[in-house]
Amino acid sequence: MLTGALLVLAPLFLGFAIALSNRRLMTVIHYTVEALVYFILALLGLGLGQMDGLLDQLGTMAAQVAGLVMVLLVANLVGLWLFHRWQPMSTGEEAGQEKPSYRRLFLAGLKPLLAVVAGALAGYFLLPQLPLVDDVATWALMLLLFFIGLQLRNAGLSLRKLLMNRQGLGIALAMALSSLLAGLLLIPWLDVPWHQSLALASGFGWYSLSGIVIGDALGPAWGGVAFLNDVLREIIALAIIPLVIGARPAMAIGYGGATAMDFTLPVIRSSGGLACVPVAIASGFLLSFLSPVLMGIFLALG
Repeated sequence: MLTGALLVLAPLFLGFAIALSNRRLMTVIHYTVEALVYFILALLGLGLGQMDGLLDQLGTMAAQVAGLVMVLLVANLVGLWLFHRWQPMSTGEEAGQEKPSYRRLFLAGLKPLLAVVAGALAGYFLLPQLPLVDDVATWALMLLLFFIGLQLRNAGLSLRKLLMNRQGLGIALAMALSSLLAGLLLIPWLDVPWHQSLALASGFGWYSLSGIVIGDALGPAWGGVAFLNDVLREIIALAIIPLVIGARPAMAIGYGGATAMDFTLPVIRSSGGLACVPVAIASGFLLSFLSPVLMGIFLALG
């Protein structure tokens, strides 16, 4: 299982090393990535649904998720606020620009939850025990990360420019460091070894990665906790970004975590203006690479 957690690093960097120029192929990859995400989340739900004593563990899981969400929320916002005080950023918000449909965004944010719930219901009520679910999920995740590496490389992003974006780099580091601090503070609450708590705190909103990697290493219950923590981060980010980005853009961009370069980017763009876009992409890009690296390292220590 831990080998699977470490192997996720290889396809991500392999995909990033390959340059493609065929737009039709990139479109196919885009839709394949979307399908793989929901397939992986359904497998995560299936594992939860077939877990022994699921109903008895739901209360414990809810408390663990609540602790993760709240402590990470406070730690991240404080860390990002301190970074903003040190390196203030102006949004350059544009007047009169079209705002996104937040109803549509929230509904889209609920889709991952629905995929997991559907898998859990199928596993609990319909399907027999499937012995190869963990192996299929691991290989599907590796394929997903390979395609994501391709997307990152071929999105017209220069790694040098992203790393040279001081605001984006600073926000990503503030987000990562405050999350790791929160992970240490959560050790007594989660009642797990320090390296496992740090792994749980290292998802940075990438729920399709954290749910499977943590579940593969620590079991389906912890995979469900990791998934719910990161998907709730995305939903909370959609709510707070428009409220704080005008006065504290680093807090708004950073709390979105890895999603700042994709799912929450339209909200950042519409609420904060064009000046926030390169910062959000740089921050989200760096956190997308840090998340599997940190989780792989921490899980390998067990």
